[in-house]
Amino acid sequence: MPQTIIPDAVSQQSLVTVHPGDSVRAVVHLMTKRHIGAVPVVDADGALVGIFTERDVMCRVVDRELDSHATTVEQVMTASPATATPDWPVLMALEHMTAAGYRHLPVVKDGKLLAIVSIRDLYAAVTGKLEDDILALSGTVL
Repeated sequence: MPQTIIPDAVSQQSLVTVHPGDSVRAVVHLMTKRHIGAVPVVDADGALVGIFTERDVMCRVVDRELDSHATTVEQVMTASPATATPDWPVLMALEHMTAAGYRHLPVVKDGKLLAIVSIRDLYAAVTGKLEDDILALSGTVL
């Protein structure tokens, strides 16, 4: 049975979200404090409206010399981001993200944001499965 995004790549996740009107400075502070490279942006109803990433900070804020205190996330986020469903196979998500150049992908089911998966999460799932398969073939059990 192929691994899926949930639960194989993402299982226990404390999902951090921000709102479109939040300042870039406040969101960058949150991302730094939580050691995360991307945050989903949700509206007042909790619907996903965008994603704000480290790349957005570099290319859309710093490079344009915008004031991070006065600039809102809505002004510089990636609006209407591509999403995955929790039952996507891990390898399919990895291929999709690699082809599109994404490092983070929101996971949504029935319009509800469930998680955000990173390329690092997918890599760990793939290498962990490979290690398990190798050990199973050699007759070694963890």
